[in-house]
Formats: sequence, C-alpha cells, structure tokens
Amino acid sequence: MKRPLKIGLIVNPNAGLGGAVGLKGTDGPDIVAQALARGAVAQAGPRVRRAMARLAARVPGAALVTVPGALGAEWVEGLDLATEVRALPQVTGTARDTWQAVMAMADCDLIVFGGGDGTARDVAGRVPSGTGILGVPCGVKMHSGVFAISPEAAGALLADLLEGQGPVDWDDAAEVMDIDEDALRAGRIAPRLYEQARTPKAGSRIQASKGGPRKDWGAELMGAAAEVVQQMEEGTVYVIGPGTSAGAVMRAAGHAPTVLGTDAMLNGAVVARDATARQLEDVSAGHPVKIVLGVTGQQGFLLGRGNQQIGPALIRRAGRGGLIVLGTEDKIAALAQPRLWVDTGDPDLDAEISGFVRVRTGYRREMMMRIAAS
Repeated sequence: MKRPLKIGLIVNPNAGLGGAVGLKGTDGPDIVAQALARGAVAQAGPRVRRAMARLAARVPGAALVTVPGALGAEWVEGLDLATEVRALPQVTGTARDTWQAVMAMADCDLIVFGGGDGTARDVAGRVPSGTGILGVPCGVKMHSGVFAISPEAAGALLADLLEGQGPVDWDDAAEVMDIDEDALRAGRIAPRLYEQARTPKAGSRIQASKGGPRKDWGAELMGAAAEVVQQMEEGTVYVIGPGTSAGAVMRAAGHAPTVLGTDAMLNGAVVARDATARQLEDVSAGHPVKIVLGVTGQQGFLLGRGNQQIGPALIRRAGRGGLIVLGTEDKIAALAQPRLWVDTGDPDLDAEISGFVRVRTGYRREMMMRIAAS
C-alpha cells in the first residue's frame, strides 16, 4: 500500500510586505521595518490559509506538519486538517526561523512554504536531498519555478497529490531564482540562479521561472506604445506598471519611466512616480482609470507578480476593459502556457477580470489572449 505523502508547512510572515508600499521586496529586517512604517499589511498568512482551506475542503483530515504561531500553525487553526506542530529552538523574526523549520521537517516528503524568492532560497538551500518544495506565492518578486500560480492552485495540487494512487511525478530541476533587492530598488535587474530544486510536476498549476529577453524587439514595442499614447483620453488616469513593455508607454509620451516601479499619467503629464498603492488611489480619485501592463517573460503574469502596488480596488475600477496589455510576439510565443495569469489577492476579482483581452504586439498589431485565474 502506498505511504501517504508527508507534507510540511512553513510561512514567512513578512513575505510580500514591500509590494503595495513600493519597496520591491522585504529581504532583511530593515526593509521589513520600512514597509511596516509605510503602512504595509501582512498578506502571507492569509494567502497560505486560502491554500490550506482548499486542501481541507478536498481532503478533510489531511495530515500536516508545521511550526508554531505565525510561522505556520496560526494559519491552519480551525481547518479540518490533522496538524502536528513541532517546536523551534528560538524564534528570531529572521531567515533563521525558516532554516530551523526546515530542519524540524527533515522527515517530510514535501515542504510547502508561503513566501517569495528569498524564502524559496532559504528553503531550497536546506532541504534534505530528495525532499520536494512547493511555494504558495506570497512575495513581491517570484521569478522561481517552484511556485503555484495562486494559493488556490497550491491547495488543489496538494489535494491531487494526496488523492493520487501512483508515485509523485517530480521535476528535479526547477529553478530557484532571486534578484539583488538593493539593485532592484536602484532600477537594475540582476537575477541569479541559486538552486535547482525538486517540485511536483503540475502543468498549469505551477508557474514557470521568469525568462529574460530573447532578442531586441524594441521597434515593435515602441510602435505599440506610440499607439497607446495616441489613444489616451483626456481626464483619464493611466497607471503604468513596472517593466520594459509598460515603461515604453512612458517613453513614447516623452517621460522616463520607473522601470521597476509604477507611475501614473493624467492629460500627458506624470502625476505619480514609483507610487505606492495609496498614492495611486489618491491621484486617480475622481477620474476614470486605465492600467498599462506588460507580460512577465515565460510566466505570463499580468497582475500579482512585482506590481502589487496596483491593488484590487484600482483594478476593479478599471475592469478588464481598462487593461492595456503590451507584449512582443517573441515574448508571447515563449510563454509556458498560452494564457495570461492574474493573482490579485482577491479571488472574486480574479474571476471578474478573466476572459479575453487584446495584447498589443506592435503598431496597429494585436492578438487576443485569455486572462485566467487558478
């Protein structure tokens, strides 16, 4: 008889704090303090609870190993799961907590963690050989190929694994990537491959690792951006998301973009640079809103990866019809799945904006693609 898969759960409660407040990550206690001072609200725990609630609904009484408090047990309290809580020697509020939790789960077959790329590094670098990892996406930047596309997808995948009759099909070369956050805040992207980890194969439930540019498609991108600028409407606030593709619209309008932050334009002028979620709400108050977005390379995410400043309330005001998407043909062709993903933090909103959207690939050139939620 097949032995049930032994699953461990670790939560980095600080993961994702920097997103909505424009800090582009929360690696390190100083940045966590800055995020909290700016009014950041923790999201990692509630997102992990969404994943575990999906698991409990599908497999009532599923066994789970975790650690005390906000590092795990707090977020599964009251769910129909058979939870074993293992003590930690000391809770420090640093990455050391994750390391200790991994050591406490050395007998687990799969360690599920709530965090971003930094947490993925901490977990992948310390799991025993042969142990798998699976990320519930909770961070600001998630370039690694070990994350489910959403909390619900993570919970559904765990249920699939526990309900399955055969052996788990593993990917033993999933890429764990991370970016130097100081460089990121200075406007430079410096990605690095840190580990190759074992993660369950799950088709569309696992995101691909983020790819870099394949060739120079600058002329096509600027053509698409120029068309967007020509069509801008007076009195409408245009929120310009991070990345080269969205930033091309700022350049076409004669402004320098915050390539790794979010800007806003009104009547041709820049009204916010490197804005937080609160600032975007303030500058757009009383105006119609449209949101300019690029497509993350290979992953295909529009919302929820590196652009958490664009919050659910703003997205709901714009609606799917107010999303302006740019992506060159080579980037679209290289997507791991032929669709675009959203993970806004609000499952109802994800469902509302799912459907077909135009992707501008050049001047007067476009294609239709489907936006999907998990």
